[in-house]
Amino acid sequence: MTNQYVYAFSEGSAEMRSTLGGKGANLAEMTAIGLRVPPGFTISTQSCIRYQQERALWPELLEDVQHAIGEVERELNKGFGNKQSPLLVSVRSGAVISMPGMMDTILNLGLTDETVIGLRETTQDARFAYDSYRRFIQMFADVALGVPRVRFELELERLKEREGVEADTEISAEGLRGLIDTYKTIVEEEYGSPFPQDPTTQLHQAIEAVFRSWDNPRARVYRDLNGIDHNLGTAVTVQSMVFGNKGPTSGTGVAFTRDPSTGKAALFGEFLLNAQGEDVVAGIRTPKPIAELANSMPEVHREFVETAALLEQHYRDMQDIEFTIEDGTLYFLQTRSGKRTAMAAVRVAVDLVNEGMITRNEALKRVEPAHIDQLLHPTFNPDALAKATVLASGLPASPGAATGGAFFSAAAVLEANERGEKAILVRAETSPEDIEGMVAAQGVLTARGGMTSHAAVVARGMGTCCVAGCADIHVDEVAKTFTINGKTFGEGTKISLDGSTGKVYAGLVETKLPELGDSFDILMGWADEARRLGVRANADNPVDAERAVAFGAEGIGLCRTEHMFFEENRIAAVRRMILAGSAEERTAALAELLPHQRSDFVGIFEAMGGRPVTIRLLDPPLHEFLPHGESEIADLASSMGIDVSVLETRIRQLEEFNPMLGHRGCRLAVTHPAIYRMQVRAILEAAVQVVASGHAVDPEIMIPLVTSETELAWVKEEIADEIALVFAELETTIPVKIGTMIETPRAAITAKAIAHEAEFFSFGTNDLTQMTFGFSRDDSGPFISAYLDEGILDISPFESIDQTGVGELVRTAVADGRETNPDIKLGICGEHGGDPASITFFNTIGLDYVSCSPWRVCVARLAAAQATLN
Repeated sequence: MTNQYVYAFSEGSAEMRSTLGGKGANLAEMTAIGLRVPPGFTISTQSCIRYQQERALWPELLEDVQHAIGEVERELNKGFGNKQSPLLVSVRSGAVISMPGMMDTILNLGLTDETVIGLRETTQDARFAYDSYRRFIQMFADVALGVPRVRFELELERLKEREGVEADTEISAEGLRGLIDTYKTIVEEEYGSPFPQDPTTQLHQAIEAVFRSWDNPRARVYRDLNGIDHNLGTAVTVQSMVFGNKGPTSGTGVAFTRDPSTGKAALFGEFLLNAQGEDVVAGIRTPKPIAELANSMPEVHREFVETAALLEQHYRDMQDIEFTIEDGTLYFLQTRSGKRTAMAAVRVAVDLVNEGMITRNEALKRVEPAHIDQLLHPTFNPDALAKATVLASGLPASPGAATGGAFFSAAAVLEANERGEKAILVRAETSPEDIEGMVAAQGVLTARGGMTSHAAVVARGMGTCCVAGCADIHVDEVAKTFTINGKTFGEGTKISLDGSTGKVYAGLVETKLPELGDSFDILMGWADEARRLGVRANADNPVDAERAVAFGAEGIGLCRTEHMFFEENRIAAVRRMILAGSAEERTAALAELLPHQRSDFVGIFEAMGGRPVTIRLLDPPLHEFLPHGESEIADLASSMGIDVSVLETRIRQLEEFNPMLGHRGCRLAVTHPAIYRMQVRAILEAAVQVVASGHAVDPEIMIPLVTSETELAWVKEEIADEIALVFAELETTIPVKIGTMIETPRAAITAKAIAHEAEFFSFGTNDLTQMTFGFSRDDSGPFISAYLDEGILDISPFESIDQTGVGELVRTAVADGRETNPDIKLGICGEHGGDPASITFFNTIGLDYVSCSPWRVCVARLAAAQATLN
């Protein structure tokens, strides 16, 4: 049985999207419901896939195309290449998932030196005929032959100057005829052969050009940005031409059935009289609002309004409609679900439910989680952004818009804030010591690091705009400058960051606050009703905890206690604790830290109002807390009452070749059990204090980086002993759970044993991914980019969970943990907890909850609902 490569519009339907692409499927559907659609046919997406492999059209396809052209000829009583009554066609791309403007289109195909005379005679309009021909030569030469478009545009402008006219529509027929000869000369010079005069040859070359455009750079970038599979291919739609450039009773336009910016239920669009479709989007002439069509062509406007409403009802979604008017008759060339802003997506979804067009579950599926993410962050004013100058581009690590002066240290950012200045923290790369600067900054810009680097992870957690891994800039933190393309900028230079695109702009670009509205709250309520997965937040302080609750978090899935230690009034005591020369010195330093920790936990418990709070005991490498500069070391030595040389020796003794795999996590508890004991005491004293004030608490103590059951049992015994001491001293008890983080491959594959000692598992997928792949998330940016470019990886495993490797470890640990302890609670607290694709996977394997940054809680709520519904 031979494959069918070509489908007439009458053979297709909306359900054939994967074969006919969006455009072809919708043209077939509009034909079926009786709209006035110029006849034509669609070449399947499978044909494109075969073309990408063979790089040539094959005989069976060419035969099918020839047969389909013949059917259109018979229907319209015109001939393809006929000198008296020529059939002209458009050749357009039509991907399965809409990619507006990313691929190529050719109009007026079939015109030659001979058929243009036939067109002139049948229409009795020489100007129209020659205008159509010059448009075709320019478009075909650009798309199919690779002739630079600018050469044609330059000659067009020269002709208008010679004739003393401003608009294309004012050029004379004789001028256009001469321009055609000039265009053909350009083609022969640039292409090396005359402009093709055989319509069949033109059609074959156009089909190949559209197939090739599937892989053009802008299309690939668009698919990367929107997560569209590169292997889907595009269909090619060949459709008989109708002409909007035949005079004052003809025209063309594009309209949406609702406002794509706000979602308001009102027709939104533009049209041009005496124009072809490309004129509207090319910006050559200024279109008029669609409402004005009622003045110039009231009957056409009435028919369009009625049909637009019909299409929205038929497709049950906001439509983006392309149309042409030929001699007062309205034709529909395309309809598709309209692209819309985040605000419009939410409003349209809710309004369609209220109008009875779709169900709540359908509405939840219609809104992309990325739309929710966009809504929660400041954005740039589009008009201001259009005028801004791009300085550099990096990775869009944390969404939002930020403006301010460039400052190169946390201290400088804080000083700028005290002066009332907005600041952007600019670093080669950030470290935990930058945390205060990151909190105070409007945004963060780093020259190095990836999407899950320290800067990216912390910025997302705080909802701070971040552009990371910006290789275009060189940062000199000593000189307090950054350099781009040889130009150096000093401290205080005003810049703007777009964390949604990764672009860095010169100057202060105007921003605007997000607008949520009632529709947002309604949609989130529907999501909560539909989802199975719980959604918690990663939060390390009372402010983040309050924000998490406001965004709908049901608890804290990760409270990173090390983030509490970097504040100025604590870091010295932390350093004295780490560098203590005796148990007595360490105990004294811990006693100094205890009230700070207790105060933090009181604030977090109060903010969470009885919701569960999973607190990870101290985890990062000790070297991150150590002083580096001479003055810092001298000050610390003085506060400890020891010689500088003695302190320097102790610092050297703590240096590690690979600190991320070194003295951190539960290994600290084994070597320095007093550290975890102090933290446990602070947690419980805070919990008892909050309970005494009339509030509920639900603390969960999490031991990080375990690799075995015996290791967890040892640390757990120390913790249990401290819990008993605290409760004895306070003469009370409260429920407290003890669990562990599963973040090493060994822990995942021995989860059956580890579950004997744990009341809960929380999967730390950041480190689990690092250890499974052997990739450092901070240093892997350069080669991860190459892996993605070469197709070795489809997506960075730090952005979306590697389901076949890392995900299989998680799946195994879930099953084995539940086999040992059916009541064990299972969650995930890595960065993947806010990624919609990862959330779908976690829902499938049966986790109880995901945890993510407060700013992604709403994204996770919607993604969890979609995972359940799908």
